[in-house]
Amino acid sequence: MKYLVLLCDGMADYPIPELGGKTPLEAAYTPNMDKLAKTATIGLVKTVADNLKPGSDVANLSVLGYDPQVYYTGRSPLEAGSIGIDMKPTDVSFRCNLVTLSDEEKYEDKTILDYCADDISTEEARELINYLKEHFDNDEFCLYSGVSYRHCLIWNNGTLDVAPLTPPHDITGRPIKEYVPVNPNAAKLYDMMKRSYDLLKEHPVNKAREARGLRPANSMWLWGEGVRASLTPFAEKYGLKASMISAVDLLKGIGKFSGMNVVKVEGATGYMDTNFKGKADAAIKEFEKGSELVYIHVEAPDECGHRHEIENKKKSLEIIDKEILAPVLEALEKYDDYKIMILPDHATPLSVRTHTNDPVPFLMYKKSAPDKGGVFNEKGAEESGNFIETGHEIMKRFIEM
Repeated sequence: MKYLVLLCDGMADYPIPELGGKTPLEAAYTPNMDKLAKTATIGLVKTVADNLKPGSDVANLSVLGYDPQVYYTGRSPLEAGSIGIDMKPTDVSFRCNLVTLSDEEKYEDKTILDYCADDISTEEARELINYLKEHFDNDEFCLYSGVSYRHCLIWNNGTLDVAPLTPPHDITGRPIKEYVPVNPNAAKLYDMMKRSYDLLKEHPVNKAREARGLRPANSMWLWGEGVRASLTPFAEKYGLKASMISAVDLLKGIGKFSGMNVVKVEGATGYMDTNFKGKADAAIKEFEKGSELVYIHVEAPDECGHRHEIENKKKSLEIIDKEILAPVLEALEKYDDYKIMILPDHATPLSVRTHTNDPVPFLMYKKSAPDKGGVFNEKGAEESGNFIETGHEIMKRFIEM
């Protein structure tokens, strides 16, 4: 038996006028998903409990079968693990975004124009982070570069009592005055954020980006605080050898901490320019090498939701269907039996440009035992009457179906 989980980050959405009153999933041409849906179990799952923030950290832990109420220690520690940071029990880690701020004189009067600085390249970002390290690294703080705009700050003997720290993708287009850190314990963090603007605004990397018509990465933005993570090995929980395929450090970190084989795919960026085909090829190879469950995480739909890119969000689902699902589905046919689960981790509605904790649609297909089937989209999932209220139960249900 082979198990494929195709996680389309942020795929779920609300009907929008620009797509004729349809969601991107309803409007997209996805013949392979549609084919599976005809004989699959369709339903809704509540991946994020109402008392938790609807982030990809909580939601993906839930989909993988880890109760976030038990296992979640913060977003950044999961990313830190992927970057290769060996956190001490006394360390506190923070996600460090490279963002684009407007140019008002006072820092607190600025607006977040872009939470990802036009999806800055990893190479450019590394140069900027290394420059900031020269000014900020000491016995107390240390910066680490990650992928694109996503980086990490470690606070030696730090404190978690710094809230509230707001994710920048939640406040894109808004003045930051109401969201700058005000907790006295976060004073040093806020000082670094303010100083980073003065350091980065004239950096040659940013000047070159502006000359090319791109937004500068002119400030760091800290959020997602947490302490060292610990997950029960996936193989111990389910008795399956598993692999993780993703472009983003968060999912790589979850894979690492859960003992999955974390696969690096060249050209995987987390956006529309990612190597979709490379992810499919990697999954096929993992199955051939003996992995029983492969978890393919695709970030693009989520990024499009945050950026209000309507056509790109629909297009991303069409590319996933054609360039990932189709070839992996064909490769699975050589095995005696296989199961496929397709779902988002959470919704990222275009209309709100951030995550929500709405229940999300899922599809579960088994080659040897077709169900009565249905329609795989938000409306079809709701009309199915199937509802999994406790999100972290979905993996067990999928494996045992």
